[in-house]
Amino acid sequence: MSFSGYVRLARPFTLLAPFFGFVCFALVAVGSPVGGEVGLTWGLALKIFTGALAAATLNMASNTVNQIFDRDIDAVNKPTRPLVTGEVALRGAAAACIAFYLAAIGLALLVNLRFFIIVLVTCLVTYSYSGPPLRTKRNAFAANFTMALPRGGLLVIAGWSAVKDIWFAEPWFIAAVFFLFILGASTTKDFADMEGDARYGCRTLPVIFGVRRAAWMIAPFFVVPFGCVYLGLALGVLEGDATALSILAAILVLWGAFIVSLILRDPNRLATESNHPSWKHMYLLMVVSQIGFAVSYLV
Repeated sequence: MSFSGYVRLARPFTLLAPFFGFVCFALVAVGSPVGGEVGLTWGLALKIFTGALAAATLNMASNTVNQIFDRDIDAVNKPTRPLVTGEVALRGAAAACIAFYLAAIGLALLVNLRFFIIVLVTCLVTYSYSGPPLRTKRNAFAANFTMALPRGGLLVIAGWSAVKDIWFAEPWFIAAVFFLFILGASTTKDFADMEGDARYGCRTLPVIFGVRRAAWMIAPFFVVPFGCVYLGLALGVLEGDATALSILAAILVLWGAFIVSLILRDPNRLATESNHPSWKHMYLLMVVSQIGFAVSYLV
């Protein structure tokens, strides 16, 4: 058992999107006229930072619970993970997982009741993805839904909730954009895991439909959601700077199309490379889109 093992259990690289995403969507709420003008005070900045820590900590819990219940699959697909190698004991991982969940809930209480409720819901969703009795990752469509809900939709609402009431159309429209993106894009991680997933009953899209067909199925989700930004502007739902949002949408649509070209050029590479370029681009696209929305509402 080593500290480095617990660090790898938490998967630090994956914490960037929830942390900065929370901050960015809180700043969207600050910049939006919906719900009234809000000044960015030191007190609000501290509240946003606390919420971002909660979002990142909750992601650590999600990563850990996934590895706890996926030990057999990881032994096939990711044999260097700390629970597989024995670097971290199962009991230690379970204790860390509980600590991460409790820390996220505690931090959420310091923000406000709205965010606290969102975190409780997210705890249930992230557990249900990996753990019994639901273990939604066994079903391709349920798995993608429970991936997209916390990492796409609820992250937007959570960030907004730190600043304003959530019952306006704007945050939910933005949440729908990111939910749809993650709904399809999350499958990119499944191609390289087909052997272990198929062996242990996780029927992901690549397992069910094969590599090529699954690649074509997820392709629209890299482009269409960001094109919906123009719909939001046309409907008057998005109150950010129209020029900035239009430019951002164009960049994201083109970048998404580029990722699709990487995927469709040789779909079989997705199943043989654990770090296919499309996955890296997908993650970077998500982070850039989050930052882009914040900038578009602050200019």
